[in-house]
Order: sequence, then C-alpha cells, then structure tokens
Amino acid sequence: MSKLEKAFELFDEYNRRSPEHLTWDNQDYPVEYFYSIKLYEWVTKLDPQASESLLLAARCQHIGRWEIARNSYPEGRVGYLKWRSDLSKYHAGIAVEILASLDFDEDTITRVKQIVLKQRLKTDGEVQTMENALCLVFLQYQYDDLIAKVSEEKMIDILRKTWGKMSDPGREMALSLNYSETGRDLILKALKED
Repeated sequence: MSKLEKAFELFDEYNRRSPEHLTWDNQDYPVEYFYSIKLYEWVTKLDPQASESLLLAARCQHIGRWEIARNSYPEGRVGYLKWRSDLSKYHAGIAVEILASLDFDEDTITRVKQIVLKQRLKTDGEVQTMENALCLVFLQYQYDDLIAKVSEEKMIDILRKTWGKMSDPGREMALSLNYSETGRDLILKALKED
C-alpha cells in the first residue's frame, strides 16, 4: 500500500467515527466519511491531474468536523465565522498529525495544510479547485434538504454566496447538475438577481 493510500485509509477511518449518518442510494454512511469521499470525487473530476497534496487535502478537508459543535459558539454570523475558522485549523491539525505519522515530507504537509485552510483562495488554483468541489458537494448533496429549512430569500442569498466562491469551471459543473424543480428555479432566480 502506498503512503497516499495509507493516508486515505487513516483519514477515512477517522471520518467513519462521525456519529451522524445519512442514507444515499439506500446505503448508510457516516456523514463526514460520505462527504469526504464525494469531495474527493469532485476534486478528481475538476482536476484529473490533481497533485498528491490536493488529493490528500480533499480527503481530509473536514476531518473530525463533528468534534467541534456549532452550538458551542454564539448564534449569528460572527459566531458562525469563528466556528468555521476554528474548525479549519482543527482539520489542518489532524491532517498534519496523520501525515507526519506516515513520514510525508514537510513540503507536502505544508501544502496540504495551506489547501485545507483555503489560503490564497482565488489566486491559488488548487485552493480554488477545492472551493469549487466543496460548493459542488453542497449543491449536489445538501442543497435540496436546505431548501425546506430556510426562507426563499435566505436560500437565494446562500446561492449567490456559493456562486461567488466558485470559478468558471465550478460554475459550469454546477449548471450541469440535476436539481429538483424548486432547486433549479431558485438557482435561476439567484443568478438573475446577481
């Protein structure tokens, strides 16, 4: 087994501990394991020649996410942003620990950490690929569920922010996804108002 495969195995093993589960295509998955696999799949679709560092970062982007609860931070945008920032650092820390245990070189570890922390988004192609993939996972697997939970106005705002995070390759992929009729209508409305 290669070092890359061993890292994937350790990342997956960690994410399989996710206490929350979901069902997709009649199969049960630990939530964070499912999303890490789907994120990895999107990264490889967006960049078939993805570097080892990008592949590693894709597989561990949200590792251990359930270990820092959103409700342990204040309500509202400021609390949300602080939670997200702390989570990113937490994910990067776990990734660094696992990669170091497998004797990955310092350059690879540093690069994975940069991608996980989304440093230089918009100017770093690999970080942007990761962001595109994260948005696509949301749109493909979480979007329709969220529609039922928030107002149309809030959903349009979320879609506009999601669209703003993506570059053209991500947007093209997003437009090719199959959405519910409501989902498609909301996207068209969000883009029209943009």
